[in-house]
Amino acid sequence: MLSSNKLEEPVFQFLAGTFHQDIESPEEGLEELLTEESKEFLESAIVFLTDFIVSEYSDIEKNEYIQSCADGVYFPSLDLEPLQWLYQVIEQIKEAVKKISIG
Repeated sequence: MLSSNKLEEPVFQFLAGTFHQDIESPEEGLEELLTEESKEFLESAIVFLTDFIVSEYSDIEKNEYIQSCADGVYFPSLDLEPLQWLYQVIEQIKEAVKKISIG
């Protein structure tokens, strides 16, 4: 069972630290992350987030975990399951890392 009480867990830290209730929007939270974090951090985020997505936990457990950690994201308004949303976030991080590498 996934627990959102694992403060040392990188997925929890990433989601709770980036998509908390004080952000204006999930897009703004992600944009802030992409502009303020190092390329190395973003690359490591791609790895630990992808590892989480492909982990042995059920999709229901993963969705509940994402929803509890990213409490600044209202998933019904996005018309996406939390896992679908997280996959999109990973893709956006990958695009940002590519731009950093090129730029």
